Amino acid sequence: MTYVEQLVELIPPPAKAKSFDWQRVEESLGVILPDDYKELVETYSGGQFEDYLYFLEPDREHYDIMKHDLERAEAYESLWEYERKPDEIEDGKHRLIPWATTDNGEYLFWLVRKGEERNPDNWPVMINAAKEDEWEYFPMGCVAFFVQALERKVISQILSYAFPLTKHKFQQFIVQ
Repeated sequence: MTYVEQLVELIPPPAKAKSFDWQRVEESLGVILPDDYKELVETYSGGQFEDYLYFLEPDREHYDIMKHDLERAEAYESLWEYERKPDEIEDGKHRLIPWATTDNGEYLFWLVRKGEERNPDNWPVMINAAKEDEWEYFPMGCVAFFVQALERKVISQILSYAFPLTKHKFQQFIVQ
């Protein structure tokens, strides 16, 4: 069973799904995105999990993956003049791509190592604390991390102590 299938068992998706022009998105980002992420975003079509976490997706007003990628790259470029970079990207050869954010301002990223741009199944997860230079690293894909976090098999010290909820929840945005 895939992690997306496990997520569907934990949190039934809404009836309305949405498809995306992934080729356009991947050309914009300059990488091929993980299939499990694309399947998850198409299955749930934008919304908030656990009253807390938002998966970024293409063309979503406040949660657009392409806009957040540019915004985070610019923000970190200036922040890292004064704050410590995470060890995993200190050498400057690797890239972070955001795939989710929280209502507290934490960001969840893929760590895209040089040479792995076209192999998204190998992208581990990194989480950045809101307004701090604290980082966490998880050696698994984004949907695997999310499902295992919901099942309390992995625990983030950065994400809210209230995550995950006892009774899982998804609130879909209005499908555009």
